[in-house]
Amino acid sequence: MIEFTTWDILRNLLLAARWTVLLSLVSFIGGGIVGLLLLFARISRKKSLRTFSRYYVELFQGTPLLMQLFIAFFGLGLFGIDVPAWLAAGLTLVLWTAAFLTEIWRGCVESVAKGQWEASASLAMGRFQQMRYVILPQAMRVAVPPTVGFIVQVIKGTAVTSIIGFVELSKAGTVVTNATFQPFVVYGLVALIYFALCWPLSKSSQILERKLNVAHRNH
Repeated sequence: MIEFTTWDILRNLLLAARWTVLLSLVSFIGGGIVGLLLLFARISRKKSLRTFSRYYVELFQGTPLLMQLFIAFFGLGLFGIDVPAWLAAGLTLVLWTAAFLTEIWRGCVESVAKGQWEASASLAMGRFQQMRYVILPQAMRVAVPPTVGFIVQVIKGTAVTSIIGFVELSKAGTVVTNATFQPFVVYGLVALIYFALCWPLSKSSQILERKLNVAHRNH
């Protein structure tokens, strides 16, 4: 019988954690770009854009992420489209993340006083200029805590992708447990790695929030 040391277990888990980090980055960056576009659509003067954005958010927030993964991975296969697990996982998480970020950021934009919109409009600013120079800088200060909190949820949410065969940290934990028969050690290390990924984000959020508040008061 092969003996596995704690270092052997940790090394294998860290290798899988790279995919968790990569998938989280793809989800947040891609979801952030799509979410920003949806945000502009949501506050647009065009009813068609507002309607599309609202239904998009309701669809992805109102259905389980697990179901969305199944549709992306297995559903497209019914039409003869072979989708790799990593592509299905990445695409689904990007679209899912975008829906939640849109709502988080919309709430932050709407928290900015209406007088700021009126003041910027009086300076003959267009909608895009109002958002870029007046509204978004103020909304960003409010958006930091919920955005970072959601990033943490995305990191932990990548575990769901194991259901379609994507080998990230939690899936690797299952595989290593089956090989070592040391579930307490393996899942204890998995929990520590997740904590090591998420805790710095929470601390960075607090530091950034304090700096933004100081800059706002000084301004």
